[in-house]
Amino acid sequence: MIKADSLPEASPTGTWKDFLTIAKMGIVISNLITVFAGVFLAIKFNGLLFADELNVLVLAVVGSALVIAGGCCLNNYIDRDIDGLMDRTMDRPTVTGKIEAHQALWMGIILSAIGVILLAMTTLTAAVFGLIGLFVYVVVYTMWLKRSHSINTVVGGISGAMPPLIGWAAVDANLDLMAWILFLIMFLWQPPHFLALAMKRCEEYRKAGIPMLPVVSGFKMTKRQMIWYVAALIPVSLYLYPFGKVFTTIAAVLGIGWLILGLSGIWTNDDIKWARQMFVYSLNYLTILFVAMILVNI
Repeated sequence: MIKADSLPEASPTGTWKDFLTIAKMGIVISNLITVFAGVFLAIKFNGLLFADELNVLVLAVVGSALVIAGGCCLNNYIDRDIDGLMDRTMDRPTVTGKIEAHQALWMGIILSAIGVILLAMTTLTAAVFGLIGLFVYVVVYTMWLKRSHSINTVVGGISGAMPPLIGWAAVDANLDLMAWILFLIMFLWQPPHFLALAMKRCEEYRKAGIPMLPVVSGFKMTKRQMIWYVAALIPVSLYLYPFGKVFTTIAAVLGIGWLILGLSGIWTNDDIKWARQMFVYSLNYLTILFVAMILVNI
């Protein structure tokens, strides 16, 4: 583990914006869509009244947000040595010294702890899932696999798939099969999403010594794996057919469109452009799919 004094730091001048930066609010907000979907669908499928579960919704959303933000702060604390080697991350406050290492560390610990407590006020199952996601992201992914093995993206996907499961568990600790389908959708979605980013930033990862799949196995292998994950995602998303014909059609069109784009990468002469298109499509896919889940069940 990196020692708190292992990097030279400037006089701290961190603002609220800097603290929000290390909490990675973009990641937090995007994950809250899936938390909300988990809560909403659990209420719907358990025959409960939404108005009666507002307290659970608030605790689940705020608790999840704090756990995710806490994990991101700890990620910034641990990765500040390699973040300085990459153009994408070299301006992070933990690298420039605007926020001291111990500040990021304690912010991560405190936010995570409060978040887990709030989740425990819904169900212990939700809190356990929050802890599992935090442990996988901070310890298994950030501290270990990110620096040692190209499988880091897949294993790290476990933590990224937890939000809808946490949301569902906050309402129904028994976890209907539908909750696990949401988890699996998120799990399969992440490799093509993050591998597209890894392709775009391949040389930066190589410079930082991070063994992302494009770095250790090349673009051809990376593209092949991305295609397989997208292909596996289609039948899993269609398992939500009880949501109705509209949703099933949307899921099918989104999935097939992504697969066609993925397959086009086999013949492309511009891998970086293709990776950029795959990355943007993945963001739209997830947003549209989860918003559609909510809308068709109102």
